[in-house]
Parts: sequence; C-alpha cells; structure tokens
Amino acid sequence: MTTRSAGLLGLAGAFFGGRPANALTRRLIREPVVMAMLLAATLLLGLSMVQWESIVPAIALVLPLLFGGLFVPPRALAWLVGAVGFCLVAGGVVIGGGQTFAAVTVVVGITAVVSLGLARSRARLGLQGTMGESMLVDLRDRLAAQGRMPPLGRGWQIDLKHHAAERSSFSGDFAVASRSTDGRVLELALVDVSGKGHNAGTRALLLSGAFGGLLGSLPADQFLPAANAYLLRQRWPEGFATAVHLVVDLTTGEYQVRSAGHPPAIHFHAGSGRWATLDTEGGLLGVYEQKHYEPVTGRMRPGDALMLYTDGLVEAPRRDLSDGIDKLQGEAERLVAHGFHGGAQKLINAVASSDADDRALLLLWRTL
Repeated sequence: MTTRSAGLLGLAGAFFGGRPANALTRRLIREPVVMAMLLAATLLLGLSMVQWESIVPAIALVLPLLFGGLFVPPRALAWLVGAVGFCLVAGGVVIGGGQTFAAVTVVVGITAVVSLGLARSRARLGLQGTMGESMLVDLRDRLAAQGRMPPLGRGWQIDLKHHAAERSSFSGDFAVASRSTDGRVLELALVDVSGKGHNAGTRALLLSGAFGGLLGSLPADQFLPAANAYLLRQRWPEGFATAVHLVVDLTTGEYQVRSAGHPPAIHFHAGSGRWATLDTEGGLLGVYEQKHYEPVTGRMRPGDALMLYTDGLVEAPRRDLSDGIDKLQGEAERLVAHGFHGGAQKLINAVASSDADDRALLLLWRTL
C-alpha cells in the first residue's frame, strides 16, 4: 500500500469512530466509487431540475464538476462532463431555453473547463484533492527552515531577511549555514538562483538541500567548486546561480569571503566608522567548470559588521549596479547610529526600489 493510500485509510478510520478502516471504508475512497457517486448525483440533480425547477436550479450542476475536478482523474471526469451536458440539454428541451438558461449553460461550461484543467494538473503531480497546495506550503516552510541561522554564542549577532518577488511565497534567494562541532567556525552561503517566483523557488529548494549538505562537510576552499560542479550536472536551461561564501572564526574574528558572480560583501570597520566593499572575483555557478575561487581575507573586531546581499536589492532599471551598492552603503551608514538590530529589514525597505525581484540581506556583527 502506498503512503498516500495509507494516509487516506487512516483519515477514514478516524472519521468512523477511530476504528480501523474496514472493507467498506476502502471501497468508498476508491476513485471508481467516487465517480459512480458523482454520476448518480449529476443525474439526480438533472431530474430534480426538470421536476422542481424553482427549487433546484440548473446552476447546481456545477457542484459535481467542482468536486470531480478535485478527486476524479481526467478521463473519468470527461464522462462526468458529458453527463452534465446531457442534463443541460434535456433540461433545455423540457423546461425551455431562454437568456437565463443560456447564461447558466455558459457558467457550467466554464466550470467544466476549469475542472478538467485542475484534474490534469493533479494527474501530473499524482496527488488528490488539495494535497498539491499543501505540498507547496510544506516545501516553502522547508526552504525557510533550511535558512535558519545557528546560534552564535556570546559576542556575535546575525540578522537575515529575504523577500520574494511580487510578494510570492517562493523566492530564488536563500541562505544556508553551518557551525563547526567545536563551535569555533561559522560557515554560511547566500545564494541567488536565476529567475524569480515559483520557478526559481523550486530550484532554490533543491539547491538549498544540496548546498546545505556540502557546507561544513568540505574544506572551505572546496565548497564553491563543489556547488558549481553539482549545478553543472543538473543541465537546467536556466541553471546558473550566484553565491557568496563566508567563513568566520568566532574566536579571533578572522574571515574569508569567496564569491561566485555575486555582488561584493561589505565590511563595516568600527574604528574608522566606514563601510568598505570586499572585491572578490569568481565565475557564476553552473556556467563553466572552475576549480578555484580566490578568497578575500580580513578580521572582524568588536563593533565591526559584515553585510551580504543579493542583486535584487541593488539592481534597478536604468541604474548601474555600482550606484545601487553606493546607495546601500549610504543607508548602512545611517543604520550604524541606531545599532544593527533589525537592520536587515530596514535596509531592504530603504534601498529596494521595487518588489519586481527577490531580495535578501544578511548582517553579521561582533559585539565583544
């Protein structure tokens, strides 16, 4: 028995007083039984529409179509559509046509088309009812869970915010992080998958799992080459991504930053009160083979901060990327006077000119 069938049987068992599902319960959840019940309901509605037109209007025929779109396979649903059409024709002959009846016929026809489309979509996924929507919600929550930052301990703080394009539930920007077993080293990557919305979000989910497995399992200098090789193997038509990879020693504050076609990280030096870009170079992930990504090194002292972000935050039509980065630095300088807590959201609100692209920003700062 498949997991889906077992789940349905368990639900039916709970409905019937919590007892184990019996043979009758098993028969009731089978598609042929559902189909037979819908056909019977359709014919009953058609007969009632003819006999008691004022009580059972013709528009009631949309009900079996809507239910069938959720639980009946496409081929069987075509028979149900035929039965509904037969009832409409018979009703038109017996009770007579008219503008109202013609309008109802159009509505029922549109409902039939929508239900057939929904059934075909379910058939592609192999899911029943609204399980497809539930699965998407679960995937979105898993993507968010994989982006949670580990606790850093005393003397360090981190703030990460990301927003999907056009208020979608899925974003092509994601972060993964890992802390070494001795707690000394923090390793994280901020990734921007090509595209936006659901298409980018599904690829981001796959990559976040893969990159999360690589992070901390390989030497730091091998993470981006391994991520690049993984993406090349996928052979996606829109398979490239950008990434920035940060490794920080939480004891000394020393760090390494590597970039794969990503906007440069920015370091705030508390001593001078200035933000400085960390110019790193490296090819995009998933475009061509690259064995080495040159790091930029530095050290975070108490009061210092590092800022990582995606290009959706600084890119805009008719504006150079460098101008967007300058604007981000200017807003970040204003942020320093008020502290870094909640700063990621404040910077996104102040810098992002629109929600046409995914946006993500991460702030890491040292307090001691």
